[in-house]
Amino acid sequence: MSEQRSTNQSDGGGAGPRPEPIRFFGTTWVDHDGGYGARRAGVAVGALAAAVAGALTLRLAHQGLLIAEVGGFVNTLVIAMFAVCSAIAFRKTWEGFTRRLTGAANPDSLRSVKVVGFVGVLLAYSLRALIEAPGEKLHREEYDKARTQYQKRRTTRTGNPAARRPKPRRNPH
Repeated sequence: MSEQRSTNQSDGGGAGPRPEPIRFFGTTWVDHDGGYGARRAGVAVGALAAAVAGALTLRLAHQGLLIAEVGGFVNTLVIAMFAVCSAIAFRKTWEGFTRRLTGAANPDSLRSVKVVGFVGVLLAYSLRALIEAPGEKLHREEYDKARTQYQKRRTTRTGNPAARRPKPRRNPH
């Protein structure tokens, strides 16, 4: 697969760090090749269309609550729940594109909030795809750091160790 190839061509094929693939983009984010621009446009439009479809589905569900006459408190509670969860999901998804979430804000602990606030997640994906591949900045920083560290390790070990001659010892006598 072309998306699984190493981007360090000078390292003999398989040596060196490999870029981490991004959902919907694979490793095309490294060199912006392989239809990267079209993928970004597709993700932006697709996520926006899914967000609109999700919002329309939520509106249909809300109309079902109105028809069922469950009361003003339940209606308000449902609207507030989806609005708050969407706002939190948007913020945490957006933050996840620029830094790794750890501790209480890790993705596993926010899974239920992101499921309820799926419209916020989809909007974050759509807006971020207008700027870059979602998560590209974070992945690029990590990949560049790994490449720099790899090059440092590689250059400090260059040369033939057998060619090094031990320093002559001085005879104390």
